[in-house]
Amino acid sequence: MQLDPLVKPRSVAIVGATDRVGPARSVIESLGAIGFAGAIYPVNPKYQTVRNLVCYPSLTDLPEAPDIVGAAVIYDAGFAELGEDGARQQAEIADLCREAGMAVCGPNCMGILNPTARSTTYKQTVMDPNGLAGNIGIVSQSGSVCIALLSDLRRYGISLSVSAGNEAVTRTVDYLEYLIDDPATKVIATFTETVREPERYVAALDRAAAAGKPVVVLKVGRTERTQRAITSHTGGLAGESRVFSEVLKAHRAIEVSDLDEMSEVLAVCQGERWPRGRGISVVTGSGGLAEMILDNATAAGLDLPALSPTERAEAERVIGRITGDGNPFDAWGNGDYAVNLPHAMSVVNDSARIAAIVYCADTGNEGQLGHPGRVLENVKMLVEAAQRSHKPHYLMSSRPGVMNVRQAKALREAGLVQIGGTRQGLGAIDRVARYMMGQKPVRTSANRRGPQLADLIAARPGRRTINEYDSKRLLSGFGVPVTREARVATIAEAKNAARELSYPVVLKALSDDIAHKTELGLVAVGLKNGEELAHAFARLSERLDRLDPPPSERAFLVQQFVADGVELFAGVSRDPDFGLSLAVGMGGTAIEVTRDFALRMLPLREGDAEAMIAEVRGAALLASVRGRPAADVGSVVACLEALADFAEQNADVLDEVDLNPIKALPQGRGCVVVDALIVARAPARG
Repeated sequence: MQLDPLVKPRSVAIVGATDRVGPARSVIESLGAIGFAGAIYPVNPKYQTVRNLVCYPSLTDLPEAPDIVGAAVIYDAGFAELGEDGARQQAEIADLCREAGMAVCGPNCMGILNPTARSTTYKQTVMDPNGLAGNIGIVSQSGSVCIALLSDLRRYGISLSVSAGNEAVTRTVDYLEYLIDDPATKVIATFTETVREPERYVAALDRAAAAGKPVVVLKVGRTERTQRAITSHTGGLAGESRVFSEVLKAHRAIEVSDLDEMSEVLAVCQGERWPRGRGISVVTGSGGLAEMILDNATAAGLDLPALSPTERAEAERVIGRITGDGNPFDAWGNGDYAVNLPHAMSVVNDSARIAAIVYCADTGNEGQLGHPGRVLENVKMLVEAAQRSHKPHYLMSSRPGVMNVRQAKALREAGLVQIGGTRQGLGAIDRVARYMMGQKPVRTSANRRGPQLADLIAARPGRRTINEYDSKRLLSGFGVPVTREARVATIAEAKNAARELSYPVVLKALSDDIAHKTELGLVAVGLKNGEELAHAFARLSERLDRLDPPPSERAFLVQQFVADGVELFAGVSRDPDFGLSLAVGMGGTAIEVTRDFALRMLPLREGDAEAMIAEVRGAALLASVRGRPAADVGSVVACLEALADFAEQNADVLDEVDLNPIKALPQGRGCVVVDALIVARAPARG
């Protein structure tokens, strides 16, 4: 769909134009203020002129077909957001516009502002066009968020701002694709409630990353989907919010959680240099601020490397005694700021572990205290430090939004950036640094070709939940380590299997119809002899008999008993929009309560499996604790990668996999999957 007529029209018709205060009058006045060079056509049969322009009675009376008629902006609300009737009306409009090939912004929107093309259909009045133009492209499904972002342009300007509204025709992904190709746009910011056309959206993120244009995403509505039937533990864990975050990470978008964080990322992107590593050094003149910054940075997982002994010695040679470990760097020392601060920046600039240098100093617009000359002295000092360096330098206020306009402008002119908030500002540097570090390559799958899920389903059409025994046979063919076990139908077969496996053993009921056996009392653990096995067999048989409805087929599983090891959980689940993801966490039923797990989209990238295990808070239990040997983490990594291989090769027919628990045994003994469940995709409706 051609967007030029919508986003940079050469002529504009305003239907319902009037001199009264409202959107039509605002657009006409704004077109004049911004310097629009094209024709403006007010349309309203009630008037002969509007705002000193000839007013036409209808669109058919216009001397030409304006771009904004061949494309349209619909400001009005009262469509899909209000229910079925509104949705029906919106769909009718959308069908007509798509049939005509019309790009449409809205309905229920603020419109489009394009300072670089000197055009606007945005319904807030442009009072002063100076400072509007810049390199940030904004696409928001909320008009109020557009208002919020455009209300503070002290540190950056915009190339295009789109209030997309209900997106009846033209959607976020259309604007994304346009901005990727737009030479005036360097960074793209989106406020997203709903992702439509997920495959196109992901492809657009990849294209933006390839073009070197960060896409900064604020996604709201993070509550998990509750309308789907959850069969496995994995299906219940991988909610919309976590999956979407991993999609963004996998495709090099920058996710933020609020407008403060978004504003700071956009500001950091205005610097001539961007950080190429995560190490940040914060220089300040306050011990209290240094402690607060360190607390916040530690909680946020930021990298503030301490001074090395050599660096500390060089710093103290000039500054005097330094408190703490030197990051944040309290450069008060002997009190000579004019010497101490530049020297501190010089020391950290020479450190290979530092990628970005931040000076924290608070200055507001209307301060009643302090020396007025200090405002530009700080800029001069920072500029001189940056000129001697190849690393980005920033001036940071301790609170977001607090800055001196003269100072911010002077920094901007020097290619430097004012940031605010120890959490928001430093976090923004870290987000951009991670973007600049790029992605590890997609992991090369091992050359495994085990039995296929499709073949198992074909042998019994309509089969969705695959029992533990058959699930393990499939998974073991791809290298997933599973327990030794035997499928049996009678107590005699059970006793023979137990003797071969060696007591103690585990007895489980086995049926596709029983996804979770423990909840129904259909598992007996640690059976030490034939008598205990016989009692358990009778007990489980009786419980199976009482099930309503009874399972369509039933058997039993005799399994080796794995007594030791740290319990882990791993699984695969399908997001209806973005496909398969892999989760790992601490095992057992507590996973659904603690939600202590890591997630990645498939395919995995190099190092993902190791990184996922490290992200799990409970993974400390895998280390040597109180004399207990460390667990065989390497074998768990191999298990996760084998599971990923299985999922990728069976992706077309797979919905979920649940491995719980996996027993991570002591180093050198590997790991073993004790229980497994596979859920196949429901057949497509004809």
